[in-house]
Amino acid sequence: MDARGVSPAVEARDLKVHFSLLGGGLLKAVDGVSFEIGAGRTLGLVGESGCGKSTTGRALLGMYEPTGGEVRFEGKDIAKMSGLEKTRFTRYGQMIFQDPYSSLNPRMTVADIVGEGIDIHRIYRGRERMDRIHELLSMVGLERSHGDRFPHEFSGGQRQRIGIARALAVEPSFVVCDEPISALDVSIQSQIVNLLMDLQGRLSLTYLFISHDLSMVKYICERVAVMYLGVIVELAASDQLYRNPRHPYTRALLSAIPVADPVKERARTRVVLEGDVPSPIDPPPGCRFAGRCPVASARCAQTTPEWREIDSGHFTACWREGE
Repeated sequence: MDARGVSPAVEARDLKVHFSLLGGGLLKAVDGVSFEIGAGRTLGLVGESGCGKSTTGRALLGMYEPTGGEVRFEGKDIAKMSGLEKTRFTRYGQMIFQDPYSSLNPRMTVADIVGEGIDIHRIYRGRERMDRIHELLSMVGLERSHGDRFPHEFSGGQRQRIGIARALAVEPSFVVCDEPISALDVSIQSQIVNLLMDLQGRLSLTYLFISHDLSMVKYICERVAVMYLGVIVELAASDQLYRNPRHPYTRALLSAIPVADPVKERARTRVVLEGDVPSPIDPPPGCRFAGRCPVASARCAQTTPEWREIDSGHFTACWREGE
């Protein structure tokens, strides 16, 4: 339970997801992350491409089996759920995918796409099934007649609305939003985000919102976790993180957000990172960011920094914060 008295709907405890490589070795996509998401709340998960965000989201839904650690849904370890409990979990945990073009079956009508989960879980049948599909289409801003059409007949924003309707069809409580706006035009992105926020309020949904768009994350998320090379380096309330970032990697990410005011843009300091992201196949010892960090010391490259609470509800893993 967090400081606001909200019980966690989903928890990751020292979660690891490693993939075996054909030539030997392991790709450590997620390498020991811990966080919780309060019921009805939104946690943002940000970081560069390839840092493990999407893998984390899929592991939370049981799409990837953890190599280590555990995922708990409403207090239960999903790896230890019975068959009936796992079936229930696959209904109450859903995902909205990044690409609205490839995530919809082009040979199925919209009604069949939205109704597929309803059929699998046998929630509604007959006339009630179609009534539910029409209700869902209306809920996401589409028309009843759209149910008879195919995905290629819609714009990107409309396809993402179909994807959202599909996720909501089985009445989930937890939804992983895996970069749901990154493939859309800027003019459409705010519409989809506002829709997601409206649906959260109406349906009491819990969100993990994965994105690299830090300005949008600030708008929609109450707490933000910053991920780098398979680990979380900072976690805080959104306003705390954006007002006072404590990890050098977070500062670099925030400095890259464009500012509309040209005077403020010229006055601020941009943190430019040197070098490339290390390989998750052979991550470096110590702090994984040390090789690119502008303030790293010898200790950073040798010893993994401790995860500590530096302010109320504000956590980071950085040796410089302890100096």
